[in-house]
Amino acid sequence: MKVLVTGAAGQVGRDLVDVLSQLSDNDHLVSGAVVARGGEGALAGRNIAVEVIPADRSVLDVTVREGVRRLLGELQPDVVIHAAAWTDVDGCEADPDRAFLVNALGTRNVAEAANDVGAHVCYISTDYVFDGRSQTPYVEWDDPHPLSVYGRSKRGGERELFPGSTTVRTSWVCGVHGKNVVRTVLDAASRGKSMRFVDDQHGCPTFSADLSWMLARLAIERRPGIFHVTNQGATTWFGFARAVLEAAGRDPALVEPISTSQLDPPRPAPRPRYSILDNAALRLSGIPLLADWREPLVRVVGLLGG
Repeated sequence: MKVLVTGAAGQVGRDLVDVLSQLSDNDHLVSGAVVARGGEGALAGRNIAVEVIPADRSVLDVTVREGVRRLLGELQPDVVIHAAAWTDVDGCEADPDRAFLVNALGTRNVAEAANDVGAHVCYISTDYVFDGRSQTPYVEWDDPHPLSVYGRSKRGGERELFPGSTTVRTSWVCGVHGKNVVRTVLDAASRGKSMRFVDDQHGCPTFSADLSWMLARLAIERRPGIFHVTNQGATTWFGFARAVLEAAGRDPALVEPISTSQLDPPRPAPRPRYSILDNAALRLSGIPLLADWREPLVRVVGLLGG
């Protein structure tokens, strides 16, 4: 099975390539792990040999329709995991045209080209498609209402998919690659610098390696529809920052709680105050959920030398 990963140089893309590269005809894919042949939860009860095709922006610019169609026509992938996106939330707010070009029209181009070659598409979306006014976790069937340009552009990408595609919404992604809150906190702590994090935005931290296992499973099994995929457990950005410090053996008192209104300077893009995603579609499908976020946090802090 040929699996093309767009955005392969990004935070999620790099872990996706690593995960897919671990699969062989002697392994079965299950949520969160590769287990020996015959293990419980084996992927569709079949041996899957995966050829991963990493495509970063230098190989595949999703904004160029003819280039996308030409490359997919040449490669003939069976599955496309579409991780390419512009995820700079405040940057999107300042440049809506670029946000919609990459996140919405770019997804249209990928969906069209994949449909031409009969490839299944798995698209990565975001909790920012919701406005955060709920008082209970969002399920996959709740109506989106994005507040920011980023959220609107990613919702636009969702709407460009062909029937039968997979949409995976996730939140607060971090890992060993790229810029993220874990790196920010560890870097500040190494300099003994105090930090201020908001304590009135609630969500679920999700670690890109864990997320990648589930993305691979849903994509290879060609599961249709929307899935919310996060590590389990909710917190605030302040609570998350404290947990990072504790996992690194640092003083959690280095971080101070503030409200969103106290951010100085204020962020250009509005954030949802409450964007906890209930992984209802996974749960109701009998698919084991990802681990509590505190488990991969310890692993990632160790890998980052925290």
